[in-house]
Amino acid sequence: MNRLCKSLMVLEFAVAAGLSAVAVQKAMAADQAKPDLNRGQTIATQVCAACHGADGNSAGGAYPKLAGQHPEYLVKQLHDFKPADGKPAARSNPIMAGIVGALSDQDMQNVAAYFAAQAPKPGYAHNASTVALGQKIYRGGDAERGVPACAACHGPTGQGIPSQYPRLSGQWSEYIVAQLTAFQQGTRNNNEPMHAVSQRLSDSEIKAVADYIAGLH
Repeated sequence: MNRLCKSLMVLEFAVAAGLSAVAVQKAMAADQAKPDLNRGQTIATQVCAACHGADGNSAGGAYPKLAGQHPEYLVKQLHDFKPADGKPAARSNPIMAGIVGALSDQDMQNVAAYFAAQAPKPGYAHNASTVALGQKIYRGGDAERGVPACAACHGPTGQGIPSQYPRLSGQWSEYIVAQLTAFQQGTRNNNEPMHAVSQRLSDSEIKAVADYIAGLH
């Protein structure tokens, strides 16, 4: 059933139910905003696959795994790459800026929902000598330095909290290191708490916690 037919059905139902014009508009808007996984797959295959993989499981740490990520978080990040209201993008990346410039809000909803529905491939910790340090930071933080436990926001197994905190479980350690470093140096500016936390971590601690996160499942 195409989108026009679905919208007409929503309109007919709403009118039959005696809803107000405002209620009719809201009902139609809700129908229009429902993610289209088929369209999302098309965008993923044609636009995103080269870096992130057709199913959201990227081939290496230069690009993040998107499979299984919370759709609300993905939509926010896509919007953050896009300038708005005359202001520069909250997240600077020339490649992503070019991509999101061609995406509508509905496209973002569609592709985010598609990636969220894909099964993420597991990751692995590679440095046995830093597991204890990475675990300490992730699970307990460092109260004396004002470093909260990563698990407080991202969950004990890295599953995150929808719309607020991303899933980290199995993410490439190289990508996590790059993002924590970007927060630390101020080259990524779309999350003030992460900017503050990363500044209190040493480079070796960042690598340790990133490697630990890669092995979470």
